[in-house]
Amino acid sequence: MNHSCSNGGAPREPELPPYQVVLSETDWGSLETPFGNGEDLPEVLARLLTPDPRVQVNALSELREMVGHQNTIYEATAPAALYVAGILTHPAATTPRPYRNVPIRAALLNWLASTAYDASDEIVGRAEQYSPGFLAPGTIVASFRDLRPMLYQAVSPFLRDSHEDVREAAVIAALILAEHPALAGHRDHLAVHARAILDTSGDDPNRRVARRALEAWGHDVPASEPFLEESRDWRPHGDGRSYLEPPF
Repeated sequence: MNHSCSNGGAPREPELPPYQVVLSETDWGSLETPFGNGEDLPEVLARLLTPDPRVQVNALSELREMVGHQNTIYEATAPAALYVAGILTHPAATTPRPYRNVPIRAALLNWLASTAYDASDEIVGRAEQYSPGFLAPGTIVASFRDLRPMLYQAVSPFLRDSHEDVREAAVIAALILAEHPALAGHRDHLAVHARAILDTSGDDPNRRVARRALEAWGHDVPASEPFLEESRDWRPHGDGRSYLEPPF
């Protein structure tokens, strides 16, 4: 991947391509998905920008299945993630979720976090135990992991968002993406946000992500909480069709 340099010669994080470019210049029909190729993805991705939140949530649910079936990274996952990252600042991302006063942006960030987690050090480390070469250069997962600095660039502006759900989703996504070595310089800053998750969040899986990041980066953390250690793999909540219905 080409990393441009600033005037001082330091490498600069690669710029995220505009979502319109990702949509129009990706050869979706040539990319593998769990159900064939990605020729139907442009229509699904475009629906994320409709003004109807029910349509948006349905599209996000379809996208999760089409490029993340069984928590797997496919060829079509990378451009789909770049597109989702690119629309975080789009006005459509501010549409409230059905029956909840939460911007759809939080769901988009949760989708990015979940997708990044499927290619995280924790998950690929397990896979490599059984499939040596799983992360060899040029493999699908390795190529996706190379995109983490670009995805982080899109997520980081929302770390201090005024809406709690958006802010927490952005922090969790950023903590997972910051495993990339090129993002090591951001970790001390992110540690502050991770501690805020531990101090204020009632979401146990998100607290687990925050704790693991702090531990991995050599920061002191509070005494271990047994329920966090017993949790299964982290997955974000509230991104599927369930929020199309009123809570009971």
